[in-house]
Amino acid sequence: MAKWGEGDPRWIVEERPDATNVNNWHWTEKNATPWSKDKLKSLLIDYVIDTGSAKVTITEIEKLEGESSANNRKGKLIFFYEWNIVAKWKGWLPGQESPSLGKITIPNLSEENSLEDIDVIVTVEETDEQSEQLKQFMYNVGRGKVKELMGQYVHELKDEFSKGMILPKKDGVNPPKPDCVSNFKSGFNKKITMDPLVNSVSGKKDSVGHKIDVVTITSTETFQCQANALYEALTRVEMVTAFTRAPVKLEPVKGGDFAFFGGNVSGKFEELIPCKRIQQLWRLKQWPEGHFSTVMMEIDEKDDHTVLTLTQTGVPAAEEDATRNNWKRYYWDSIKQTFGFGSFLG
Repeated sequence: MAKWGEGDPRWIVEERPDATNVNNWHWTEKNATPWSKDKLKSLLIDYVIDTGSAKVTITEIEKLEGESSANNRKGKLIFFYEWNIVAKWKGWLPGQESPSLGKITIPNLSEENSLEDIDVIVTVEETDEQSEQLKQFMYNVGRGKVKELMGQYVHELKDEFSKGMILPKKDGVNPPKPDCVSNFKSGFNKKITMDPLVNSVSGKKDSVGHKIDVVTITSTETFQCQANALYEALTRVEMVTAFTRAPVKLEPVKGGDFAFFGGNVSGKFEELIPCKRIQQLWRLKQWPEGHFSTVMMEIDEKDDHTVLTLTQTGVPAAEEDATRNNWKRYYWDSIKQTFGFGSFLG
């Protein structure tokens, strides 16, 4: 059997001088958080909004919390960013001697929201006639200007972190320009509807305390990647967000909670052995209240691929087929399609 890099040209990295990421096949990531903090500060601090009828200057950043990263998989760039920003401003009306003071809050700057959906909340320190007029000015005029600045940040983020992320292919073909590369949102703004799981007899959820007939599900999936890549796809928030195509809650530590697909799947991590094993308490929202199954994922790296063996105990018997199908459709197939872990070249 072939070793890593043999028989599949996507794994042969030695032929590039930098020996990395031939044909952009691997998942690569750049931390854009420090750059983003500097960029947001430079865009906002000392920014002036002046129409003649009022003048407002953003004076400082009081809060700048969040993170950002740029990721490349198979020549496609995926940007993640989420920021909560509070900035101070001061403003004058014509003839006003001392400025009025206030704040703007941007709580939801992220790839999940379009610029139109970004909230810009305007407040003032003191309530008086001048302050209220400036608050209205910021609401009517300033919010739009601030959203334009946030749009500039997103544009420059993608432009800056597109550089060097898409490498020339082995055949010498140049990488696509940044504006020709698909940029995915981590949430994809797509509603996921899992197969309905109901009691096959009554059509109603079982009540707590009612005896449930359960079965064990086992399956084996083969992925064209190394074990660490598959393990990260199942435990890194950016990668889980990408393949589930929806926001996630994920704490990949023993006792940590997780919730995927809008809360349709939830549970708790019981054991994590990097690149080897993931054990979870796992349930679907439609299952009888309080009922959890136990999921064991065993990861085994072979010479030229990785095998994942799933064992799930405690699955309600009436929901066996739907549960099995959901694993296949929403986990394994989606992981393979999103990260290219399913392609084998003969």
